[in-house]
Amino acid sequence: MGYHSSDSWHAYFQDFAYTDQGRTRMANINIADLPAKTFAELICSPTMDVYVGESRRHWCLHRDLLGYHTPFFQGQSHVDGKQKFGKVELLEEDPHAFELLVKWLYQGKIDNVSDLPLEKKWDYAEACQKLYVLCDKVKMPQLKNIAIDQFRKGCYEAGLVPGPEEIKPIYDTTPPRSPIRKLVSQIAARQIMDPDSDSNAGTYKMCFEANADFAVDVIDAIRQGSGTKLFHDPTEETGCFYHDHDHGASQLCKVG
Repeated sequence: MGYHSSDSWHAYFQDFAYTDQGRTRMANINIADLPAKTFAELICSPTMDVYVGESRRHWCLHRDLLGYHTPFFQGQSHVDGKQKFGKVELLEEDPHAFELLVKWLYQGKIDNVSDLPLEKKWDYAEACQKLYVLCDKVKMPQLKNIAIDQFRKGCYEAGLVPGPEEIKPIYDTTPPRSPIRKLVSQIAARQIMDPDSDSNAGTYKMCFEANADFAVDVIDAIRQGSGTKLFHDPTEETGCFYHDHDHGASQLCKVG
């Protein structure tokens, strides 16, 4: 590719397809499968400083390599119509999730949770959950799909599921009908309906209050999970099942 000047963006795009969600560029060729010459050209480009999380953890990443994977960083380098190369700040994102993204950028893969010891599976699953949200933001659909698969597998192998503290940020940062919303709402629905679980609807009160979509998604998941089973008709009841009585006064009720 030759020399890359510091005042222009020469992103190398090999072969891109568009997703069904719009003109999101997506590399068809995994970085690990690129010819050595092409990969060398990508990492000979100028670097960009990326700061992640509240701690502003710093990465120095090759600009054309970023451009190969996603147009997001190119867009972030423009301010008021002018190119401002130098740094990108992702201060609301998780540094551990970004570590996984960096590995994907340069190696075309992330770790398999099945290869990790049991005590590390949940932490890795949680990082993959945050990686999914990060990939949704930076428009990297291939890695996003891998992240959600690793998250699901990690939950299963660790025997743990996300609670309301993990679910609320997902609904705060993802769009309606996002696949990860569907996943975590189905997890919550299953926990609520599981007779052996300590969870109930009140467990997820903070999520219900924060986002009405979560309530709708959970109810839809419960309906789907219950199949064709029809609940008992409460209008058929006789007596004072729905009266407002003082404690113990229901035995004396003469209404109805």
